[in-house]
Amino acid sequence: MRRVVAAVASVVLGAVLLTGAAATPAPNPQQSTDPTRAAEYWLDQYGIREAWKTTRGAGQKIAIIDTGIARGPVEFTGAVAGGTDVSGVGAADGRTPVGAVDANHGSWVASLAAARGTGDQTGMIGVAPDAQLLSISVGFGSVTSKPFTEQIVDAIHWAVDQGATVINMSLTTNTLDWDPSWDEAFQYAFDHDVVIVVAAGNRGSGTSRVGAPATIPGVLAVGGVDPSGTASNDASTQGITIGLSAPSERLLGVSADGTLVQWNGTSGAAPIVSGIAALVRAAHPDLNADNVLNRLIRTAKPAAGAAPGQDKLYGYGLVDAAAAVSATGVPTVSANPLGDLAEWVRLYRRANAPAPTGSPTAAPVDIPPLPPVESAPQAASPLLPTRDSLLYGTLPLAGATLAAIMITLGVSAAARRIRKARTSREPSRITNQESLPS
Repeated sequence: MRRVVAAVASVVLGAVLLTGAAATPAPNPQQSTDPTRAAEYWLDQYGIREAWKTTRGAGQKIAIIDTGIARGPVEFTGAVAGGTDVSGVGAADGRTPVGAVDANHGSWVASLAAARGTGDQTGMIGVAPDAQLLSISVGFGSVTSKPFTEQIVDAIHWAVDQGATVINMSLTTNTLDWDPSWDEAFQYAFDHDVVIVVAAGNRGSGTSRVGAPATIPGVLAVGGVDPSGTASNDASTQGITIGLSAPSERLLGVSADGTLVQWNGTSGAAPIVSGIAALVRAAHPDLNADNVLNRLIRTAKPAAGAAPGQDKLYGYGLVDAAAAVSATGVPTVSANPLGDLAEWVRLYRRANAPAPTGSPTAAPVDIPPLPPVESAPQAASPLLPTRDSLLYGTLPLAGATLAAIMITLGVSAAARRIRKARTSREPSRITNQESLPS
């Protein structure tokens, strides 16, 4: 029996996925005689064992875009169908963990999604133990000189081209915005019917609100809860784009050297949901990615104290594997219920939109040419008046001036005649003093 130790995981360059030490859950003999299986409380609390009665995820491929899945642990025997490195510093098959501090992170994430256990009913088992894994190793921070955004673009394209039906990204950039190059990469996955599940981030690592890629329309952002189903204080965050919640505390993970560790973070909540998405796809091969997401959110359990609809802590509720796999009467949808990336790009990237192309919608109209000019007009001196200036400028101005002069002269003459008439009618103001009485 391998010793369970506490561990802390983080993926840097803003892709911080908080994990931390916690007490090991007490085994439940009714669940399993193996203490490791008993410690995986999410298998029963979230309906995963019940869903296994229908499917264990055969035929599905879960791409783990992370630090790489280690070769050694027996839990991964037969689980990894292929891999690649996009960092430039890892192994070509993506099976050499990248990073001096967080090299184990990819293995922890992968073990939650699809670990095979160590034997019959022993060792850590993933949510979709019959699904296949694709290992894509990326480098964070100073580990590699290749830009992180470019690595993610390459990783998504490779995963889609290798037939991934679910992509898991347990990373965050801690910023709401994302590089424009991600528009095409994520749309490429959506156009090829791939479900993308991402971690929301963790307050304990400085993520006070969700960051990209959890803010990209169409992805399923996963928040974290403690074993009681309450939103985790440190191992989760908040944001209006959170779609579902899953366990993010007291999780187990298989390290690159095979050591079993306990850790916290939405880095672990995401692969639990990715595994459930693989179960749904295996149980309902007729459903496209949009309807797989629709089943996951419509069958979620309401969280205590959550707001109606899409709550900023819990999303649409706590993921329920049994209901997502077996529920009847779930209506189908014709579009991704978590948003339309293409429409977002159309609205917010218009300045960078390519010039419109296509054929004209109406036939061109032939316009007859103008008749030729019989003779070119002779150049005139700019100092001499033209015919138009004389006709429309000089003559009207001269006429107006003459009229004004005549009116002025008439008014002056009339004024003189009026003054002369007044003078002749005024009585004499001289008094003859001699005619006055004494």
